[in-house]
Amino acid sequence: MIGKIPENVLSAILETLPVEFSVLDADDQVMAWNKHDTRIFKRPEAALGRNVRQCHPPKSLDKVLAIINEMKAGKRGKARFWIDLQGKKVMIEYYALRDKAGKYLGCLEASQDITEIQGLKGEQRLLD
Repeated sequence: MIGKIPENVLSAILETLPVEFSVLDADDQVMAWNKHDTRIFKRPEAALGRNVRQCHPPKSLDKVLAIINEMKAGKRGKARFWIDLQGKKVMIEYYALRDKAGKYLGCLEASQDITEIQGLKGEQRLLD
């Protein structure tokens, strides 16, 4: 990243992004998440510091672990899929977090309600 962002501005950015995210460390522990009160996938604060294995439903856990293991092994940098949930289309993405040398630091899981985006037609120019 170019430049420095004060912590309060960075926090505001992370809460303003139209994406909810969770961050895992290299040992699969939950480090943080944003949009606590408005999340699609709610998490109790007690999930902080827990292993990801304790935070996902059993029916999807094996797939989540496979993605993370492939990221750790350097075989995958991201994974994207989407589901229908409560009348919404939700896109879920996983991104490997790596340092400049390529060392695995953890995983970013990002989710977004893309229902409105899917319905866009034509174009709307700035300030139209």
